[in-house]
Amino acid sequence: MIDYFYDWASLLGRWLHLITGIAWIGASFYFVWLDNSLLPPKRRELVDAGVGGEVWAVHGGGFYNAQKYKTAPADLPEPLHWFYWEAYTTWLSGFFLLCLLYFGQAEIYLIDPAVMALSKPVAIAIALAFLAGGWLVYDVLCRFLFQRSERVLGLLVAAVLGVAAWALCQLYSGRGAYILYGAVIGTIMVANVFFVIIPGQREMVRAKAEGRPLDPVHGLRGKQRSVHNTYFTLPVLFVMISNHYALTYGAKWNWLVLIAMSVAGAAIRIWFVLRHKAHERGGRTSPWPLVAGLVVLAGVIAALAPRTGTSTQGARDLAASAQRFAEVRGIISQRCVTCHAPHPTFAGFSAPPKGVLLDTPEHILANAVAMQTQLTTRVMPIGNLTQMTDAERETVLAWLRDGAPR
Repeated sequence: MIDYFYDWASLLGRWLHLITGIAWIGASFYFVWLDNSLLPPKRRELVDAGVGGEVWAVHGGGFYNAQKYKTAPADLPEPLHWFYWEAYTTWLSGFFLLCLLYFGQAEIYLIDPAVMALSKPVAIAIALAFLAGGWLVYDVLCRFLFQRSERVLGLLVAAVLGVAAWALCQLYSGRGAYILYGAVIGTIMVANVFFVIIPGQREMVRAKAEGRPLDPVHGLRGKQRSVHNTYFTLPVLFVMISNHYALTYGAKWNWLVLIAMSVAGAAIRIWFVLRHKAHERGGRTSPWPLVAGLVVLAGVIAALAPRTGTSTQGARDLAASAQRFAEVRGIISQRCVTCHAPHPTFAGFSAPPKGVLLDTPEHILANAVAMQTQLTTRVMPIGNLTQMTDAERETVLAWLRDGAPR
């Protein structure tokens, strides 16, 4: 029953995380688009009222007119809508999942003795240090370089995240390292909202209510962090789905794959932002950010392509094939079926992971292609909990490379 309720906690946590993440990312994308789409108002009364830009849109059978004031309207309207619960709930639900899965079952999802033999408390402490440290380093860079050089700041932030990606992959399992990397970026994003964007907005509202002049620095800082958040979004979304694709986090140079996918995602997002800005003003968008992102993606795909081997099956007779399959099945039964069975016997699993069954010859053959990826990348058995030896792994892989003869 504990495993059953654990699965429900994981399911509901993921569902909440997905729902609030969609709400947060949707709001972020919309307001970045809105800010880049504003045009100078044509009506004199709007200019006199302090409106700096407006945009007309049609959606859902209605017309909308969004306006942005240079500072603030003459009178603060009621109610005034804020956008922060999406960010906070996304992070809280994500941290709940991190604690439930990657900290609560660190020996399964986070620690890989083949990478580094960490104790559970040490592994969790280092992970938390990365979450806090990532934000602190990023915030210091932003404050030091504020209104100096966004390009230099972008390069430095990219370098810091690249080092974090490399370091995490030297400490944890590939799957755990990828999720922690996403958690580091997600923490930076929500900290931008909590420590910079919302406090700045509250100060602007207070200043207006008290009749004090509005300090434009709050708006400038908020916009800077908001733009950074939109560029972080695609790398974070990649990390969120990466645990379904062992060919990425299980690659030999998995840290380089992680960096490349982050660069590709950020470059593609930059192109979308530039495209919206140019489209509204009737201009052209430089294709180079998009081209760069697609080239990096193509490079990753090419680098991770499986290498074909030479089959030796022609030299084996049917009896040898049957004997060989029996040996392979024995290894799978000992090392894999404890989890990949209709009723797993390994603690912490109430159902076979991803519904994959390896308890019969038919199930083994049906999953041969997926098994080759999982074994080649060494992500299975997960955390090598069942102590599969290198010799056993190579025996199964050699059988798979020969076409999985039975």
